[in-house]
Amino acid sequence: MNSLFLVAIAIVVFSIAYVTYGSWLCKQWGVDPKRKTPAHTMSDGVDYVPASAPVLLGHHFASIAGAGPIVGPIVAAIFGWIPVMLWIIFGGIFFGGVQDFGSLFASIRHDGKSVGQIIEANIGKTGKRLFAIFAWLTLLLVVAAFVNVVANTFVSVPQAATASILFIILAVVFGFAVYRRGVSLTIGSIIGVVLLFACIWIGMNAPLVLSKTTWIVLILGYIFIASVTPVWILLQPRDYLNSFLLYAMIGGAVIGLLMYRPALQLKAFGGFNVGGTYMFPMLFVMVACGAISGFHSLVGSGTSSKQITNENDAKVIGYGGMLIECVLAVIALITAAYVGGDKLKELLAAGGPVNVFSDGVGTFMTAIGIPMSVGKPFVALAISAFALTSLDTATRLARFIFQEFFEDETKEVQSVLATNRYISTAITVVLGGMLAVAGWKKVWPLFGSANQLLAALALLALAAWLANSGKNNKMFVYPMVFMFAVTLTALVLLIKTNIASGNLILVGFAIALFILALILIQQAYRVLSGKEKKSVDA
Repeated sequence: MNSLFLVAIAIVVFSIAYVTYGSWLCKQWGVDPKRKTPAHTMSDGVDYVPASAPVLLGHHFASIAGAGPIVGPIVAAIFGWIPVMLWIIFGGIFFGGVQDFGSLFASIRHDGKSVGQIIEANIGKTGKRLFAIFAWLTLLLVVAAFVNVVANTFVSVPQAATASILFIILAVVFGFAVYRRGVSLTIGSIIGVVLLFACIWIGMNAPLVLSKTTWIVLILGYIFIASVTPVWILLQPRDYLNSFLLYAMIGGAVIGLLMYRPALQLKAFGGFNVGGTYMFPMLFVMVACGAISGFHSLVGSGTSSKQITNENDAKVIGYGGMLIECVLAVIALITAAYVGGDKLKELLAAGGPVNVFSDGVGTFMTAIGIPMSVGKPFVALAISAFALTSLDTATRLARFIFQEFFEDETKEVQSVLATNRYISTAITVVLGGMLAVAGWKKVWPLFGSANQLLAALALLALAAWLANSGKNNKMFVYPMVFMFAVTLTALVLLIKTNIASGNLILVGFAIALFILALILIQQAYRVLSGKEKKSVDA
């Protein structure tokens, strides 16, 4: 089968879903364009800062994409391209898109608060604290993992390091010009994009070579600064400008596919049991961000909800952003499926899924006249931009959740842990850094399950919110049940595997996640069953 059909099918189906199912969700939830958002009612110039839809979509998409939609489909390709493709489409439309849109919108209606605060308002304080602990620990894993990803990328592709540093400087200048000097967004964007590609050119010709340890220290310092500074000066403009880089990569890949038209070499179906790995539940854990990701709910309810200008923008940012990511996941799948067999194994052995993706997209772009020597490094640079963006967003989210955990509305004076963003950020960065240099790989196998369990818990919170509001919540309940079945089964298999290997740390961590999920399900049951109802604003 020609891979061009996969891309065409995906784009057409996602476009139809956005117009039809996305609009239906807006009506079911009561999206109101006339209602003021927290970005206006709670504006503070630091976290709550109004942003136009294009700028916020750029920030949101760059934050949620990361390396997940690239790595996941390639790893899951062992089951064949048909199961992966079906889950990306079905999961993106009815699972991931609904969770992302719902998390963003629910947070808007809860003063820009996180999923943990939504759980407190609709289920109870204990549920919020349990979720906060779990989410914060998961974000520490994100920090540890992506610090290593970015540091490794900068060591192996020093051109990306130079360009990334220049991107940061460019973002600060862009943010200052647009938000403090009144430069129009259109003019600023045109100049910014031109300078963005100038940064890439400089990076190609002036690589910055440093050791991995040095890069880890510098990256940790950067994410501390990025987490505490106002979003308008660094996070928002950097993500917005980087989004053009990511769109260019996706556009180059799609146009390249139109010209290259590679045939699929990978098996359509690899079997339900591949080398002892079962399709259920592992397919749905492996694809991860390509179909649904709990991390997205933290981004939507942690940063994007504090910047959205109009409730109408929630659809394009939440639902549309996820569907764009699904297109990226389809492209990632094709980069594995068009080589297949021994060539796929060679590429994986040489540099993992990122190498497969970079090589594939670089090859596709040769059809439009871009040399492989330019295309492949460009793709590697774009992926590092994904990772660095997700990294600084994850740090900021961890800071929010840490502070929210120690908030106590019964006290007039809050503790320093609840109010001081520097202390909460420092604790997060230091612990994440320790994991990055000392042992994050020991718990990394849990990350896939932990991330999908986050998605199930986010769906649980949203279902409880609509149940309390007296609105239809079935669009959350059905995906929630399935995701709990997937993640709890995956955790049982993981516990079994690690008991056999004697890794008691992973066994204990997995058991803790399993128990946490059961407790939250039990606490939410009375709300979802209608036996208990809280008064909430919907």
